[in-house]
Amino acid sequence: MGESGTDTQGSSAVERTSQPSTITLNVNGHAQRLEVDPRTSLLDALREHLRLSGTKKGCDHGQCGACTVLINGLRINSCLTLAVMHEGDEIVTIEGLGSPEALHPMQAAFVECDGFQCGYCTPGQICSAVGMLAEAEAGWPSHVTAGVASRQIALTDEEIRERMSGNICRCAAYPNIVAAIRGVAEGGAV
Repeated sequence: MGESGTDTQGSSAVERTSQPSTITLNVNGHAQRLEVDPRTSLLDALREHLRLSGTKKGCDHGQCGACTVLINGLRINSCLTLAVMHEGDEIVTIEGLGSPEALHPMQAAFVECDGFQCGYCTPGQICSAVGMLAEAEAGWPSHVTAGVASRQIALTDEEIRERMSGNICRCAAYPNIVAAIRGVAEGGAV
């Protein structure tokens, strides 16, 4: 590129566009073939291309957790990753965790414990909680884990709060969210 911002053919860098990418995403157990701009976030692919509106766009900067989904069992902010990066991965959104007729235990616990108010953050909270429990089960310590060498992690309220700190609830339903997660962690009793 020369000083004027043009390349050797005379077109400006701003004028160039990305060619669409054809990808196949495995979302909630179903292969979904999409044609997307390679710069499309996974969040936008889910919401705008696949019409899965359960995953919410909150801050679009990875700070609120409303867009949390599970990828290969791990929780991730879908606004911070590109859709093209997840071909071949198992992606689970809130729609894939359960159904109205057969709720996932975490969904049922959120209902039972009134772990939501406006509901906007709830899908991300639930996906994050499911991923968080898997992390604790695998023995991954958090910042507040007392014995980081131990594979057995006690999910105290403090531990749950720390592990869920990436998910913001503007309605402040935090005590009920913690109660729902604790209930599932203790065997589903809420």
